[in-house]
Amino acid sequence: MFKRIFSFVLLAIAAVAAFAQVDFSVSYKRVSPTEIDVVFTGKAAPGWHVYGTNIPDGGPTPASFNIDSAKGARLKGALKGGPGIKSSMDPIFEMEVSYYEGTAVFTQRVELTEKNYDLQGYLKFGACNDENCLPPTSIDCQVKGTDGPAAVAPAAEKEEKAETPAPADETPLVAADTTAAAVAAAADTVAVNSLWTPVINELNAFGNENDTAGKSLWVIFGLGFLGGLIALLTPCVWPIIPMTVSFFLKRAKGDRSKGIRDAITYGVSIVIIYVALGLIITTVFGASALNDLSTNAFFNILFFLMLVVFAASFLGGFEITLPSSWTSSVDSKAEATTGLLSIFLMAFTLSLVSFSCTGPIIGFLLVEVSTSGGTSLAPTIGMLGFAIALAIPFTLFALFPSMLKKTSRGGAWMNQVKVCLGLLELAFAFKFLSVADLAYGWGILDREPFLCLWIVIFATMAFYLFGWIRFPHDEVDPDEGYKTSVPAYFIGMASLAFAIYMVPGLWGAPCKAVSAFSPPKTTQDFDLDVVKVEPMFLDYEQGMAYARANHKPVMVDFTGFGCVNCRKMEMAVWHDSKVRDYLTKDYVLISLYVDDKTPLPETIVVEENGQSVKLRTVGDRWSYLQRSKFGANAQPFYVLLDNDGMPIGPSRSYDEDIDAYVDFLKAGLEAYRK
Repeated sequence: MFKRIFSFVLLAIAAVAAFAQVDFSVSYKRVSPTEIDVVFTGKAAPGWHVYGTNIPDGGPTPASFNIDSAKGARLKGALKGGPGIKSSMDPIFEMEVSYYEGTAVFTQRVELTEKNYDLQGYLKFGACNDENCLPPTSIDCQVKGTDGPAAVAPAAEKEEKAETPAPADETPLVAADTTAAAVAAAADTVAVNSLWTPVINELNAFGNENDTAGKSLWVIFGLGFLGGLIALLTPCVWPIIPMTVSFFLKRAKGDRSKGIRDAITYGVSIVIIYVALGLIITTVFGASALNDLSTNAFFNILFFLMLVVFAASFLGGFEITLPSSWTSSVDSKAEATTGLLSIFLMAFTLSLVSFSCTGPIIGFLLVEVSTSGGTSLAPTIGMLGFAIALAIPFTLFALFPSMLKKTSRGGAWMNQVKVCLGLLELAFAFKFLSVADLAYGWGILDREPFLCLWIVIFATMAFYLFGWIRFPHDEVDPDEGYKTSVPAYFIGMASLAFAIYMVPGLWGAPCKAVSAFSPPKTTQDFDLDVVKVEPMFLDYEQGMAYARANHKPVMVDFTGFGCVNCRKMEMAVWHDSKVRDYLTKDYVLISLYVDDKTPLPETIVVEENGQSVKLRTVGDRWSYLQRSKFGANAQPFYVLLDNDGMPIGPSRSYDEDIDAYVDFLKAGLEAYRK
């Protein structure tokens, strides 16, 4: 058993920080009047290595230089690696790979062709240690100036023009498609361009009523409130009740009005502390960064590891506590201070003492609300719900301290709650690992292994509640043994039933109750379920070209690998026989994953809200399409189109009303036929 394990949390965070152990800087060196070297110098932490430029296909990510835009400048030669390169047989990739340890230097020479020049590009590299690998990482650079050559040879000028991308407002965002249908449609450039024409006003004319922003904030508040209620049952929070009672008994001294004022101040202080935490999270990360958490490999693996650490603590592997000097200092100041400050310090003591139990609940809550596609207020609203649920009972304890002198300190049931929470933390940890796995296409946690893990976890919970499994914190009377309580039996029965319910999912059963968390059925290797609703296309232009050739309307499904509500809709709504018939027989279904990390062949630069935005991945492109053409940014988002890319009905978002969805599809089909 470890004590004072706050240091352990720091070690855990340090371990996760392994994903950021390679730091690159960029410098520029003028080597001639018409040539500039861009030098990338990387420092790798001990144990880490950066891969070189010559890596065979199928191996790790090689170092490469890529252009975003170029005017008056062009690359001269390929990216060159510096001294110190090593090579060895990699047992994972089963090939000879080259790499750098300690320091890695890469140089890209740029040739200037005009007096005014501007080349924007980036170094893309991969790095690993013996246990972890970074996802492919980019380092931006820009070569810009007005001291290039005064004149350009006609041939060079022609070549430069051919390489330079067209301005963003003139470039149709159409990747090169190789299918026959796409090529046929792309022959008419005007038609392809029209597919990206904004139709926001046309959609609004249909009277869209599926704006769920208000509802989502209420849902987020409800999640936070539920988290606060769960926190009240944890062993770290329950023992604080007598401390609260004692503190307010000393302050009241028969003055009822003063007791009411102090109790309300105490409750408000708790709310302020936790809401401030939500505001800090929002300020530090920002709204866009919070949305990126949904599929960012670093953050998802970070929270996966954090939840595993907290789960191990809840199961009795070790104790996570803040240094006693912190809580003792705050507690003593609360006793010595008078007035409102002492009450606020008492509320702060509650927050510190209960950290080891509320920490994982708060962490999971913040991740869930931050990845829900909501507004930047999501963490603050979630923490508001959490704080109110936690503050209400403690405010009541402060109002009526004399009635609660003999409040129970709990019993063995508290440890059962703690263990069950630990198992739930472990189950949800794999959900975050699954999101990163799907977004980057690693293929390490498909649907079958995910369901196997959840079956084992919830079966373990049932066996624990039945008394068949014990953990280090559990105490059993050697004479009487363990006796299962009635509530524990019923909860264990429900947990075992849930585990058995998931078993058919290993052979392709929908398992709608877990569809929001498990990977989609498209990752299933062995699937006996003949009922499938899968998109015909994952590319917008290809799907539209096919629909035009076959005279069918289109349903565009803006979705995401990390979108919980998207999975719910696919299992709960799309699998309905009436909906399935429409989607498979009458419509061309196009699913566009806005978090697909597949890099585009070339970076596309677009103008959005007065700023240049770089679209580097397939997901970036589809996200921009959703924002620019339809004026929406949340998933799932469904819109029905004719063959010219014009809407034929209102859009829809998350709503499990099957009849309404059928009406939505039916009305769109009728409008198309007219």
